[in-house]
Amino acid sequence: MLSLSLRRVALTAAAATALSLSVSAVQAADAAVASPAGGAPSSHVSSGSVPSARPPGSAGSAPRQQFVPDLIAAVPGGITPAQLTKIRELGGVAAVLPVDGGKVTVNGKSADVLGVSPQAFRPWTPLATAASTTIWSDLSKGQLISTAAAAKRLHLTAGQSYPVSAAVLEQVPFGKPSELSVPGADAIVNLTRSAELGLAKNFAVLINAPRDNLASLKAQVEVIIGKGGHVVNLVAYTLNAAGSLPVEVNAPTGVPANWIDLFKASAAHYCPGLSWTVLAAIGEIESGDGANEGPSSAGAEGPMQFLPSTWAMWGTDGFGQTGTPDILNPLDAVPAAARLLCASGGGSTATLSGAIFAYNHATWYVNEVLALAGEYAQNNS
Repeated sequence: MLSLSLRRVALTAAAATALSLSVSAVQAADAAVASPAGGAPSSHVSSGSVPSARPPGSAGSAPRQQFVPDLIAAVPGGITPAQLTKIRELGGVAAVLPVDGGKVTVNGKSADVLGVSPQAFRPWTPLATAASTTIWSDLSKGQLISTAAAAKRLHLTAGQSYPVSAAVLEQVPFGKPSELSVPGADAIVNLTRSAELGLAKNFAVLINAPRDNLASLKAQVEVIIGKGGHVVNLVAYTLNAAGSLPVEVNAPTGVPANWIDLFKASAAHYCPGLSWTVLAAIGEIESGDGANEGPSSAGAEGPMQFLPSTWAMWGTDGFGQTGTPDILNPLDAVPAAARLLCASGGGSTATLSGAIFAYNHATWYVNEVLALAGEYAQNNS
């Protein structure tokens, strides 16, 4: 990635125009969120495969923990480090990601483009996008990745190069269309390409806050970035009551091949009436879907963080496996969590909150699980 010192100090008139218009991408998100055409934001769960033992950790696999971009805040001159720190420290904020951006001309037509780190941005994208190795390889090589709608409007064909004009005019190869997580953004490039084009550095920040009141958080962010900025709620988010969470009635058959199928099948087979989104939320909160299997300070282990004493009671050979149940094996651990929740009332919406409390004795934990489950329900409907 080009260092900041290598970027042009005096931008051309075209670049100045791009900076002045860059907030329009965020303003466009208002309309996109209000319209079905804006698309659903990403799930928190990767669709990466689930092996018979512990989840993969290779660099080529999809990220184990993902984030829904709940808010995006943009400032024409860029988000300062001090502003970013203040936003990160706000109550309820789980993760933030600064991105470059600007309005450029692609193949003769106007487009709003974000400059991102492929590794950092990947967990913020929808399931199919995050799981695609091709998309992230193309992005790392400096190719342009757009939404399907933008590719059609800009007349882009995969494998071809097109003129992209901002601070400079460059021929940029187009990778392929893909679903992105930021309504209003037409395309993304990596940070090296972003610096070459002269996009505004840290023009916006994505904010994930699954437990927070987004209306209140939005107001706090607006105070931090000042009157020249713009903040958009990307998710029509409300804390879902237990009764509104979806129950999977047509669970995938056979041995689940990915995390989503594993959560759905485990709920359906091992605790009928339990929403799979609750298992998904617990899996993320406890271990980042296997990214941190412990042991914890209390001795809990595995993707669902069972204490050995609890595992001795509820450990399960899931989906036809034989042998001793493995606390580190997702195919055993997730069904075991479903059984434990079911024994505490997880199969009924009337007693679900109590079942989650029995899993981890803290009111904040119940609220966090239900909040995340609500996002899973919304983003995978």
